Amino acid sequence: MQQLQFFQVLRSLGFVFWLSLPLIGLVFWLGSGFVGDRILSHSNLTKKYLLADTQSARQIMKRIVAIKVEIFPEEGISRVNVKTSNSVLTMIVFEFPITDISKLETALSQELGLPRDRVKELIVESMH
Repeated sequence: MQQLQFFQVLRSLGFVFWLSLPLIGLVFWLGSGFVGDRILSHSNLTKKYLLADTQSARQIMKRIVAIKVEIFPEEGISRVNVKTSNSVLTMIVFEFPITDISKLETALSQELGLPRDRVKELIVESMH
């Protein structure tokens, strides 16, 4: 009888609530540790790919204003600076292992997606 009265006094003071909080805290602590270990030990093997919007790249290539070609025969390379009228991409730089101007025009026409005649019109050549 005295024990029952003692529990009623504890219950009226709210001790049942306060005594259960450490137990609830312990359960959350152990649970979060288990979940954290599982997440951190899980290998992240997802592969992410960047997809380029080829249509917008083609639109940029159609806005070409000038093509400046620098040929370095002693190094066997050609550096090509393509100037565009696009506000986002104003200059594109290419480097080709070609020193022959006709082969370079063909390579540029394929790279830029322009007819070879148009590439020939836009090229300003300089030898080093």
